[in-house]
Amino acid sequence: MTGEDAVVAFLSWLAAERGASPRTIDAYRGDLALFFSFMTEHRGAPLDLKALGALSLSDLRAWLAHEQTRALTPHGGRPATTRDRAARSRARRVSTLRSFFRFLDRRLNVENPAAQLLVTPRAKTPLPRPLTRSDAAEVAPGVAATERTPMAQARDEALFLLLYGAGLRISEALALNVGDFDAARAGGFLRIVGKGGKERLAPLVPRVLDALTQWRRAHPSPARDEPLFPGVRGGRLNAAVAQRAMREWRIGEGLPDHATPHALRHSFATHLLEGGADLRSIQELLGHASLSTTQRYTLADEARLLDVWERAHPRAALGAADGAEGLRAGEKGEPE
Repeated sequence: MTGEDAVVAFLSWLAAERGASPRTIDAYRGDLALFFSFMTEHRGAPLDLKALGALSLSDLRAWLAHEQTRALTPHGGRPATTRDRAARSRARRVSTLRSFFRFLDRRLNVENPAAQLLVTPRAKTPLPRPLTRSDAAEVAPGVAATERTPMAQARDEALFLLLYGAGLRISEALALNVGDFDAARAGGFLRIVGKGGKERLAPLVPRVLDALTQWRRAHPSPARDEPLFPGVRGGRLNAAVAQRAMREWRIGEGLPDHATPHALRHSFATHLLEGGADLRSIQELLGHASLSTTQRYTLADEARLLDVWERAHPRAALGAADGAEGLRAGEKGEPE
């Protein structure tokens, strides 16, 4: 069996037995194509099963280093990849090699432990980028004002108020039916089904409840099993339509690219944290499985405070120079 035959068998196994998505399979296929191309030139001959079993840890590292250098070096007029993105790409390629060589060992009797010795780089965790309080408050009426019909205006205002007021993902909000809201009106809590089928209760503050109630009255087909937020043709509103509506509004307002429906979820959590809410409560409201995911908001808040300090300190009463001297004295442990 050739190396290419082994790749075909591996990808077929991923699809049939592991249920991998087409996108995942394409990523593995692309990584392995680059790997085999490099190794053919590196070793001077195509790889067969015997050659795959003989590859050393240095050989595998040589390919990873080659790909990282290629990613970080501008070529063909294209901008260089950022270092953090390059780290994520390297991590995926390490995962590809580990999975492929594990398959070779278990299914084709080709034992080579080198891939399992590769170290996966840790990519920097991106921090949430919330909107300011004033910008977040303007989203719902702003996006609604761009719609052409009263029905769409009422729908969008209720939808975007819900995203910010309850911290929902856009997919969670659009999955709701009219009956879900009807069940929530008495107790003031929406039952949300999040990632992995995990359920949580999302409280409805009066402003959001009022908007949803008004939208319920204007709903063109308010049967309990109908989508709470329908599109113009009556089916469930597509997330891309809502994202496009907010994108068009944000461009008109001159807001940054990260002003998206998901940024309203980040804004919900950040503004709760700034208001004194504890992390455990925010975790439950967002439906995070792990507290470490919620803790990203504390890091984002620290970054925001540092940015405020850096911008404000030069305008302090003592002046930038005196402030710097004070910092240097503090570093040396000298009294003020």
